[in-house]
Amino acid sequence: MVRRIDVTGAGGVRLAAWEFADPPKDDQKRAELGRQPGVLLLHGLMGRASQWAGTARWLAERHRAVALDQRGHGQSEKPDGGPFTREAYVEDAEAALVQLDLAPAVLIGHSMGALTAWQLAARRPDLVSGLVICDMRASALGAASQREWSDWFEAWPVPFATLADVRKWFGEDDPWVERPNPARGTFYAEVMTESEDGWRPVFDREQMLRTRETWVYDAHWEELAQVRCPTLVVRGLDGELGRAEAQEMVRVLPRGEYAEVPDAGHLVHYDQPEGWRAVVEPFLDGVLTG
Repeated sequence: MVRRIDVTGAGGVRLAAWEFADPPKDDQKRAELGRQPGVLLLHGLMGRASQWAGTARWLAERHRAVALDQRGHGQSEKPDGGPFTREAYVEDAEAALVQLDLAPAVLIGHSMGALTAWQLAARRPDLVSGLVICDMRASALGAASQREWSDWFEAWPVPFATLADVRKWFGEDDPWVERPNPARGTFYAEVMTESEDGWRPVFDREQMLRTRETWVYDAHWEELAQVRCPTLVVRGLDGELGRAEAQEMVRVLPRGEYAEVPDAGHLVHYDQPEGWRAVVEPFLDGVLTG
């Protein structure tokens, strides 16, 4: 079962939140679930809540897990004028925690979603009981990185004729792909929608660049150091977050832990779902037991 829950974000932006598992039918199990920390799942740039479905389903065995389509993404509102600032994304996540009655919650974020999660945890420690940061750097990426992304967007052969073409281009033909990666192709196929002339992204690429430029020029170490809850930093062995930087992030975090998933790239939970679960589940057990 999937259930949509509407949330009102910062500035009245309409957001879609999603549950991907049936609620317990047994009264005792419902009561037990209500005593466990809620979990809010935050996708990365260009992602959508449905990409957390597998994670949300196994989390639902012990938690109320909700995934959020962030502004400009998925089925949430994509306001022409934005804003697409860091402040707006963090306020949206805060609003979701409160309106969904999840707090104090564990935040699990991938890439941009991880940055949003730790910025919220630093700002509102009362709302966050634990944090999982998946493959997001604390260092500034710089102007060159933003130019590379702009050029990359221009290289997309949109519209794609079929979803098979989407999977092939992002999994094999994309110049950013070093070796065939079917999981990457599947990831991008999930953020396409059919239009009159073929398959196009569900998001506006210009909005994605505007979103990204609000964090790539700055480092985020100071906010990371302000996170007081238990925090797990996860990287794919071939991801964008290097081992040295990840371990420095753990050192900066007052209650940081480190894990890496072999044979995984940036899309850790897509590349290696079993390895992802193997490192996240023990951490959540530790948060539960204090």
